[in-house]
Amino acid sequence: MNQNEIRIGMVGYQFMGKAHSHAYRDLPFYFDMKVKPVLKAISGRNEVAVKEAADKMGWESYEIDWRRLIEREDIDVIDIVTPNHTHAEIAIAAVEAGKHIITEKPLALTLEEAQRMYDAVQQNNVTHMICHNYRFAPAVQFTKKLIEEGRLGRIYHFRADYLQDFIMDPQFPLVWRLKKEVSGSGALGDIGAHSIDLARYLVGEFKEVVSMMETFVKKRPIGEMSGGLSATSDDTSSLGEVTVDDAVAFLARFENGAMGTFEATRFAGGNRNKNKFEINGEKGSVRWDMENMNNLEVYFGDDEPGLQGFRLINCTEEIHPYTGAYWPAGHIIGYEHTFIHLLYEFLNGIAEDYQPAPNFEDGLKN
Repeated sequence: MNQNEIRIGMVGYQFMGKAHSHAYRDLPFYFDMKVKPVLKAISGRNEVAVKEAADKMGWESYEIDWRRLIEREDIDVIDIVTPNHTHAEIAIAAVEAGKHIITEKPLALTLEEAQRMYDAVQQNNVTHMICHNYRFAPAVQFTKKLIEEGRLGRIYHFRADYLQDFIMDPQFPLVWRLKKEVSGSGALGDIGAHSIDLARYLVGEFKEVVSMMETFVKKRPIGEMSGGLSATSDDTSSLGEVTVDDAVAFLARFENGAMGTFEATRFAGGNRNKNKFEINGEKGSVRWDMENMNNLEVYFGDDEPGLQGFRLINCTEEIHPYTGAYWPAGHIIGYEHTFIHLLYEFLNGIAEDYQPAPNFEDGLKN
């Protein structure tokens, strides 16, 4: 590896492939780094589609077999943005070949798979991360700072909702996200995992949970994802069984005594991507919503009477995490920047030989 370059190989090229590719390309523009990411090669089974993706997203070359990608000596990192059931096989093969590794969430289909992945990165001494990108919204990072400084005091409650509505139409096709053998779970692993990660990051480890799950639409037309969260179906008369949850709700108790309430659903009409949380402590509270990601609502109980209440902080000042790399205050950033920040930490970890988080240990615990 050229000490000034980190050469990336990515497996997959659709929704998350686009997000990761954009982040790698923008990193050197915004951040001064010791290393530069080089988009060396991308892999996918459909040669026409993967060649088009490579050309569009700026990759030097492509492969139609991910195994060939791992064999290449001109690649230092394997980035996995494929469906969940492929994560374990690809990641273990990559780290055994000495590649640093980053993968989309959830880490694996099962706890046993996740444990094997974690054992593999430990045994092969590579840098590893999992893409819980919402940790890296500046407002979330600032929330972490407030908690660590004791500004909220003892934490009493963590309250999280992750609400989407993209599969509410019963004619929405039976895509891989709705098949347990491919995705592992439904709303729980697809979006609820993000809330779980934010809870662990901000409040602490879980002690116990009790939950309920529901699948509202039991059968759907066979179909495929077609980019983003869209899907297509060639035959609406052929139905297949939905084998994952449409919605989940659970109560939690944390090891530090805090209580948690969680809901994740893809059946909340009008909510496109409402990933939100509220934290209540003995000295104050915070609220955050991904659909308005630059803003953080903060309440401090020691404000003078008559002026108490939630204040709105636009987390775009230079004092806020990461934002000094971008624009003047009030010139907001977006979803894609959370990936830039995550990959900044990943590449710095490789360059400076430290293990960033969230990583495979976080994925295993999740």
